[in-house]
Order: sequence, then structure tokens, then C-alpha cells
Amino acid sequence: MEDEIDIPEPTLRHIIENQDLKWIFVGGKGGVGKTTTSCSLAVQLTNTRKSVLIISTDPAHNLSDAFKQKFTSHPLLVNGFTNLYCMEIESNPQNEFKKLFSVPGMNEEAGSKLNDLIGNLSTSIPGIDEALSFSELMKEVQEMKYDVVVFDTAPTGHTLRLLSFPSMLESSFDSLSGLTSSFSGLFSQMSALMGPNAPSMSTIKEKMSELQGTIHKVSERFKNVNETTFIAVCIPEFLSVYETERLVQQLTKYQINVNSIVINQIVFPDADCACRKCIARRKMQDKYINQVFDLFQDFHIVLVPQLTEEVRGVDALKSFSDLLKEEYNPEEHGEMLEV
Repeated sequence: MEDEIDIPEPTLRHIIENQDLKWIFVGGKGGVGKTTTSCSLAVQLTNTRKSVLIISTDPAHNLSDAFKQKFTSHPLLVNGFTNLYCMEIESNPQNEFKKLFSVPGMNEEAGSKLNDLIGNLSTSIPGIDEALSFSELMKEVQEMKYDVVVFDTAPTGHTLRLLSFPSMLESSFDSLSGLTSSFSGLFSQMSALMGPNAPSMSTIKEKMSELQGTIHKVSERFKNVNETTFIAVCIPEFLSVYETERLVQQLTKYQINVNSIVINQIVFPDADCACRKCIARRKMQDKYINQVFDLFQDFHIVLVPQLTEEVRGVDALKSFSDLLKEEYNPEEHGEMLEV
């Protein structure tokens, strides 16, 4: 007798009911329903957690549209809830590295030399400003007193770049620290120009050490499988499934836990529908749905139907959120749900 295969439950109940999770990232290709999924997940989490925060790291910011409520870069209570908060980050990563070493009251010559130093240091790590901006955000999030935080992320490429920053910065600090030592002569010149206000070598290294500590904490939280997880969202089409495979591979490389995939916009079989286009679409979707199951056999794979209306507003999100907690059955729920 063959051993029975233990198939993971096709819902997100394991995430919704997990009291240990602190950070939940939701991501995937653009236009697959990431924001709808992240908002609906946050809605479900309000039933199991004391306080929930959902943050958009996508420059396009769709949370305000999803909830039909204007949000800012500070947490605001979502209408209709007592424990769900939302914020949309206005990212401006320019000159973040320069700000670390800014000194008030510098004259023009000293300022020019300091800018030269900072320029040489920053070019040793491409993307340092964006990395520092993201790390500062994560540090701020760590200090917030919410039970769980849901991140509505940008499309795959941007998200992978953000998630790689902690590891990238950690691996770059040794070379960056060594580089500062090679500029000891420039520090001496600046001291002569600025006197006691000049940044010393020890000051620079102290700031970098403090930054390194922050980055390490963020990196450790990312890699903590008990506190952090990632949910991939896709639709049953070639490009989306391909990006999902790439996303999972990269998350595994960064040691970020991922074991859940939401397949959205599925046209389920309907015995009463003889439309050739619908039949052709279902046939195409079946191919890619089977591909997802073959690729990710040990994942929780959630099948979500194509809806007749877009999901906007609290009531619609609450209805959609039920699809994340309970397995969808077209015979019970209808072929295409109205929200």
C-alpha cells in the first residue's frame, strides 16, 4: 500500500492563525492582485490579533484605493475597524548616505572635501541610498507596537531588490570600513579646515557600526522563519508563473521563508457555460495551475476565482478575505463570486 501524500491545506489559515508571525510580505508580478490579497489578509488577521498594520512599499500606493480611504506615511486607523492600521510610505532615498555624516556649519571648502569623501565611500556600494532608506523604514517598523505587520510590496523586481539590501549591506561593511581608513589624509585636511567640528575617523566608524547593528537586526528578522514569511501571488499565465518561480528561488537564496502561493483570477469549470473563449481560457489556466502544483508540491496553494466586480472597499475586502481562509468550492459558492 502506497504512503499517502501529505498535501498542505489550500488556504492561508496556517498564517492567519499563527500567533508568532510578526512580518508578512505579499508580492508578485504587477496586476495579479497583490494589494487585494494583502488587504484581505490584514482583514482576516484582525480576527486573531490585537493590532494589525498594513504598509505599502509600492511607490504606486494602492491601499487608499483598495480601502476607499486616504492614507499617509503615518499609521491611520482603517474605517470600520478598531485594530487595523494602514500607512503608505513616501520613499525618498536620495542622499541617505550623505545624511549619516552631515556636519552643520561647514564652510564651502570643507563641505566640498566631505562630499568628495562621502562620494568615494558611497560609490563602493551601488544602491546605498535606497538600501539605507529601506533599512530605516524597517528599523521604524521594528519599534512599532503592532502584533503583526503586513507588507504590500511592489512588483517582483523592485521587491527582490529591497529584500536583498540587508544581506548586501552586511557583506559590504567590511570593505567599506577598510575604505574609510584609506582616507585618513583627507580627514586630517578637514580637521585643519574645520577644527573641532570636523568628523573624525572614530566618528565615521562609530556611525557605521551603529548602522551595521541596525542592518543585522533587520537581516535576522528576515531570516527568522518563525516571525517572517512571504506570500507569492500570481495568475495562471506563463509570465506570472515564471516570475513566481524566480521569486521563490531568490527568497530561498536570501533565506526568507516562503511556503504559500495564491493563484488569482481562476475561471472555474461551468457546466452551463458553452462559451468557446471561456473554455479555451480554462484550458490554458489548467496548464499553468498544474505547473504551479508540480513546482511547489509542499506549498499551501490557494485557488481564488475570477470575480464579476473589482474588489474595493471594506465590505468587498471582507468577502474576498474569506477565500483566503476557506477552500473555494464552485459548487457551493457559485462559479464567479459577486463582491
